[in-house]
Amino acid sequence: MRETSNPVFRSLPKQRGGYAQFGTGVAGSQQMYAGYQANPYAPYREAKVTRPLTIDDVVTKTGVTLAVLSAAAVVSYFMVSANLALAMPLTLIGGLGGLAVVFAATLGRHQDNPALVLTYAALEGMFLGAISFILANIGVSTTNAGTLIGQAILGTLGVFAGMLVVYKTGAIRVTPKFTRMVVAGLFGVLALMVGNMLLGMFGVNGGAGLGIQGSPHQAGIPWLAVMFSLVCIGLAAFSFLIDFDAADQMIRAGAPEKAAWGIALALTVTLVWLYIEILRLLSYLQND
Repeated sequence: MRETSNPVFRSLPKQRGGYAQFGTGVAGSQQMYAGYQANPYAPYREAKVTRPLTIDDVVTKTGVTLAVLSAAAVVSYFMVSANLALAMPLTLIGGLGGLAVVFAATLGRHQDNPALVLTYAALEGMFLGAISFILANIGVSTTNAGTLIGQAILGTLGVFAGMLVVYKTGAIRVTPKFTRMVVAGLFGVLALMVGNMLLGMFGVNGGAGLGIQGSPHQAGIPWLAVMFSLVCIGLAAFSFLIDFDAADQMIRAGAPEKAAWGIALALTVTLVWLYIEILRLLSYLQND
């Protein structure tokens, strides 16, 4: 089993095997398991705790998670539009709270707990609504906020659908080398974000830090920030391939039905990051 770049999938037991096609059912799975020493989910089957995971479970649970996130985002957006003073509290509570829930679910190996997953969706929706208002209304004043947000949503869905097609067609194969490259890129981006934040706190470069994230009031297009957002969008897109592969192998392995909540959480984490970076990129490009 290849390591995924998404920490939510890290508790999946390691296996040996070839490449799988996401959502293709169980045809040919007997040949795949011929070289396996054991099925890590056999205890679940023997105890008959639940039925095996299916692609329908993944789609349903992911849809429910995104529905909760979207509803919370809409409520948060209109709350901020009615009272701008709520922008910072909702952003901090939603962002930090969502991060705390992900860490709690991952470190405690409770990724398949629906309460935690839906709590994350609600908190992250609160964050997305507030940050969307800030970027689309305060950061950019030369375009319609609804248009900008709509473009970011369509872009996010387009990248997701495109990477799913890429994975299913096998245009890019998820190999150990590919996974290591993506994970290395993610750690590099994280290091730059933390460094930028710390330098900005000490007033370096006028509070802009390394300059990889443009200021809402900055004149002109911050090209360094644009390039950084493009790198983040690329990494998020490639992360989908690794997430699809990990989810596919869980289905093949006969994971319990409730594992679909963990998959939904992992995909939502990547979708949220992708949306933020696309919206940030669009806001940069409006500064002229």
